[in-house]
Amino acid sequence: MKLVLAVYNSKYIHSSLAPWCLAAGMNTYAPEIPWAVKEGTINQPMEQLVGKIAKETPDIVGFSVYIWNKEITLQAVQVLKQQNKNCIVVLGGPEVSYNAKEILEQYLEVDYILSGEGEESLPAFCKAYYEGRNPAKENIAGLCTREQPQTPPAILQMEPPNPYLPEYFSALKGRIAYIETTRGCPYRCAFCLSGRCGPVRCFDLKNSLEKIEKLANSGAKTVKFVDRTFNANPARATAIWSWILQEYGKSLPTGVCFHFEIAGDILKEEHFTILEKFPVGAVQLEIGLQSFHEPTLQAIHRKTNCEKLKNNIRRLMDMKNIHIHIDLIAGLPLETLEIFSHSFDTAFSLRPQMLQLGFLKLLHGADMREKKGEYPCHFDTTPPYQVIDTPWISKEELEKIHKVEDATERLYNSGRFLRTVEYLLQSTQLSPFWLFYELAIEPHSTMGLDDYTAFIQNKAEKLPFVEKETLRDVLCIDRLESNGTGKLPSCLQRKDPNIKKYRQVLKEKFPTKQGEKRGIAILYGQDSVAWVDYGQAAHAVTARRAATILPLKEILEEI
Repeated sequence: MKLVLAVYNSKYIHSSLAPWCLAAGMNTYAPEIPWAVKEGTINQPMEQLVGKIAKETPDIVGFSVYIWNKEITLQAVQVLKQQNKNCIVVLGGPEVSYNAKEILEQYLEVDYILSGEGEESLPAFCKAYYEGRNPAKENIAGLCTREQPQTPPAILQMEPPNPYLPEYFSALKGRIAYIETTRGCPYRCAFCLSGRCGPVRCFDLKNSLEKIEKLANSGAKTVKFVDRTFNANPARATAIWSWILQEYGKSLPTGVCFHFEIAGDILKEEHFTILEKFPVGAVQLEIGLQSFHEPTLQAIHRKTNCEKLKNNIRRLMDMKNIHIHIDLIAGLPLETLEIFSHSFDTAFSLRPQMLQLGFLKLLHGADMREKKGEYPCHFDTTPPYQVIDTPWISKEELEKIHKVEDATERLYNSGRFLRTVEYLLQSTQLSPFWLFYELAIEPHSTMGLDDYTAFIQNKAEKLPFVEKETLRDVLCIDRLESNGTGKLPSCLQRKDPNIKKYRQVLKEKFPTKQGEKRGIAILYGQDSVAWVDYGQAAHAVTARRAATILPLKEILEEI
């Protein structure tokens, strides 16, 4: 008998932890049954992963199912069944744990669903088959069948087995490594499933630290903690952060970045004391804001001290050593376009390195989907179940937010046009939300960086109170600081007979290292010259290099 654990990841860089947790469960509770893990991505042909699975000639195939891979997974299941009708297909994961009845009715190729945490239930299921027993007649937690299609999700009472098997590290190959040191969430947000996964359960601290060390030394450049609220237990967060700080550059190699999802308003003073000591780029913090509108937060059962949250994010930003990622969600209850734009402007005023603007998704099992009377809205019935409109915001208004989201990604989150955005905010006096709307293109349109720079230049020149030369100046500096080629796009280039002389004077006055590339731009709006030497490493948090700016008269004196 052979088991294959399979998953379609959203990207190659993402190494799914789920199949390895299940494999560890098999080793612990059903060691007599051989298994293999097979991974693919949603960007590859569906048949590619199916072929890998088929080569193993499995008796049972278990798929981990999420909103991003549901459709391709179900297609794969149908193909697998056509090739081998005797193969047993078991699905698990959040996308099937709360709608098992619907899946089993619509997809006859799916034999069973295991709802909830599967480290114990999957081995029990496989063992029953291995020993010739009917799993449906066994008392297996979370097992959903066509006769009993909706079983409460399994929640482990003990710490799960260690997923970091030798096979895991062989398959990791430098991709993002994921770790959980807790399960469950203290919050019960109406749009989220994390609060339905049982109370917060902290895993053994010593074992967690050992796992962190192994992952940091695996070749992965990022170790991402999937704890839903890492600092829910403040003392535990202090212990882990203190240990990582102490071991960074010792047992933990420099250059590895640790990513945590936290609640920003419950940070303690000792957390700031530790975090400010980390080397630049060693830590990333992801902070879910959702909204700054208090009635909305109350409606979705999210407890947040907004003033404390803003002050804490400002303190973190002032440290300048940590990459701060904050999230907003559009389409939440009681939020009009005007209210959401105010939330966006407030979040932007904090100047995080990344402001992620997401859209409400009505997940199976979440209160907002199950309690339709309390949360009226229209949403797409196919994954990712995105909101279409609500009583407070129209489809057309959400489309405006989609444009703002796309412009925010291109202009701000990319880190490529930071000076340009700051200049335009100051000169036009537009709010951040409406500035990004004015500079938007159709979402998901493809455009090369040089063409996009020209697009922004043309668009911005038409905005009120924008000076063309000053706009070109900031675009030039942005391109020099954020792009390692040192070459300006044609829309920013000017034929200047003195450029060779300027370059020579700079070379003599500020010599470069051998083989070092230098990018130069004449800033006509401020009568200066700007340059960047690309031998220096980009800043670990901003991913930019700092330009040096010198008045032209100082250059001319040397000619």
